[in-house]
Amino acid sequence: MSVIGSTPKPRGRRLAALAAVGAVTALAASACATTAPGSASGSGGKIFVVAAENFWGSIAAQLGGTKVVETSIISNPQTDPHSYEPTAADARTIAGARLFIQNGIGYDTSWAPGLVAANPSSSRTVLTVGNVLGLADGDNPHQWYSHASVYAVIDAITADYQKIDPAEASYFAQRKAVFEDSTLAEYNKLETEIRDEYAGTPIGASESIVSPLATTLGLDMLTPYSFLKDISEGTDPTTADKALIDQQIRNKQIKVYVYNSQNSTPDIQAQVALARQQGIPVTTVTETLSPAGDSFQQWMVGELQGLQTALAEGTGH
Repeated sequence: MSVIGSTPKPRGRRLAALAAVGAVTALAASACATTAPGSASGSGGKIFVVAAENFWGSIAAQLGGTKVVETSIISNPQTDPHSYEPTAADARTIAGARLFIQNGIGYDTSWAPGLVAANPSSSRTVLTVGNVLGLADGDNPHQWYSHASVYAVIDAITADYQKIDPAEASYFAQRKAVFEDSTLAEYNKLETEIRDEYAGTPIGASESIVSPLATTLGLDMLTPYSFLKDISEGTDPTTADKALIDQQIRNKQIKVYVYNSQNSTPDIQAQVALARQQGIPVTTVTETLSPAGDSFQQWMVGELQGLQTALAEGTGH
């Protein structure tokens, strides 16, 4: 009898998203009454940057250096961006942004675009990651786990800074070069090491957040994408998918199991327990910066180190 027989409890993402849509207009209207839309700068003439999520916010802050002031709407590791319900304070914050960065791709689209639209401003630049990458709702939104996507967003943020403040274009170009070559050096090194040593290694995962990382590292994701997407979106996975994953773990077809520790449903808990029972190393990733005070690169390096250790244990080399 399969131990992966429990039914996951949806995290209420879709219902909460629908509720948030209705709340957005009223919240944003409130912001209109109290905040001058599209404030051109933060304190001291700096560009005021607002990011919907702190992983993009961390990158934006580092690329902007002393020329920007950055704040992120979602910074609590326990907050689920899929079903986030915005506040009036969020509406006011976005209304004052000179640059607003949203993920898109169905991730924060239930609330972020509505707040932007309710406070239109010709002086505000909106960067939507999905648009930068040519992705839309239904595609995998977790692109901060893709090396290529991260570098594309770095390019886009830098370009927007240079358009907003052309006089500092060379400063932003220099910040970009340092960030890519030095700041992200350990991140890049670990990705290369893992790809060179473990490309083709079969792994299992709890949800689609792991898929861009597996692609970047050349790992062979055996978990059906239908299951990964269902768990990510808070919907019921099929019995067939659960049975297949059960078989993969019991037969030790995977060398490592990776799960999002911020979304541990009963099914995922059962898979983790079975993997450990079978001697398969388990490692974790998270949805947002964890701890919240980490930089993007600190967060990623910690997770890559954990994955590298698990792969070494699981493969014996």
